[in-house]
Amino acid sequence: MISGSAVSKLSYTSATVSVRAQDGTNEDGLEWPLVSVERLQAATPWRTFRWHHGQQHFPGFYWSVTMFDLVIYESRLELARLLYADFDLGVAWIKAQPFLLTAQVEGKIRRHVPDFLLFTDAGPVVVDVKPRERLEKEKVAFTLAWAREVVEDRNWRYEVWSEPPTAELANLRLLAGFRRSWLFNPDLLEALISSDLAGRTLREALGAVTGWPQRLTRSHLLHLLWTQVYRVDLTAVLSGDHVLERAR
Repeated sequence: MISGSAVSKLSYTSATVSVRAQDGTNEDGLEWPLVSVERLQAATPWRTFRWHHGQQHFPGFYWSVTMFDLVIYESRLELARLLYADFDLGVAWIKAQPFLLTAQVEGKIRRHVPDFLLFTDAGPVVVDVKPRERLEKEKVAFTLAWAREVVEDRNWRYEVWSEPPTAELANLRLLAGFRRSWLFNPDLLEALISSDLAGRTLREALGAVTGWPQRLTRSHLLHLLWTQVYRVDLTAVLSGDHVLERAR
């Protein structure tokens, strides 16, 4: 999923960012090493998507439980990265199309808009999402290489993210359907949490709590997998044979 750069270290000068304020005005020329996290968090997406006949990408909005709001994406692959960010307990804030990054690289002015900015418990992470088959293209590799240099020089993490494992993504898509906490009965959730389900299979866990329809028990158990109260091996497609682990 996470790829490295195939381009050697590049030199750059005069790195700045431009952000778009809530009222639609732009703040340009902000010094990259000095622009505050708060200013970046307050910005709106630098660009928005447009629909047109024959377009190759499928943009849209994803309702994020992390943000308790809609987050835009420009492709299905970006949507997949959003799912992973929303599932990650270490991610506290998600920004799509967070800013326009500008730097002079090898004598020319270069510009780039990263796909996401994540604020995590380990610090900010700038994310670019690219299909794996495009990573070897010279222009793409060059852009990602200088963006990495600029971001990492601020001691922030930089990530190039490509296609995830098929089964794992399918599992997250399933669990994401059970992410909205207010839809679930607190009493049934507590019953599942207080039951000793660690070491049991999903099939066994469905019968561990009596007095509730099995369809409700199943949905609440899947919600607890999304919130990672319980965990299972997500590298294989979910089945009744998956064994539960208590995570927190």
